[in-house]
Amino acid sequence: MLQNIVKYIEDKYHHKNDFPLFNSGDTITVFFEIKEGEKKRIQSFKGVVIKKQGIGATKTFTIRKTSGGIGVERVFIFSQPNLKKIDINKKGKVRRSKIYYFRKLKGKKAKIKS
Repeated sequence: MLQNIVKYIEDKYHHKNDFPLFNSGDTITVFFEIKEGEKKRIQSFKGVVIKKQGIGATKTFTIRKTSGGIGVERVFIFSQPNLKKIDINKKGKVRRSKIYYFRKLKGKKAKIKS
């Protein structure tokens, strides 16, 4: 009974986005809308997909990039209404679905094979 109610609410209010299929190891650029006061602008975040997890309305993906020698990770929810576009820059070949070991790598070792 409770599952039916949750499914009904997800179907009615769930914001569906048509994004391209990507996996862990891919380098992608995510464009999302930021509201600053009354102004809105589009900001991009380019990095490597570390993991994808969840199902339905709670499906998320984590992206990692290095900015000024410091690793920055950001978690995005697929159903966020402020996600505008996802571009796949490069497909990566990795053996795992969650590449947490990527956090420890630096320099040339942090490259992912295409």
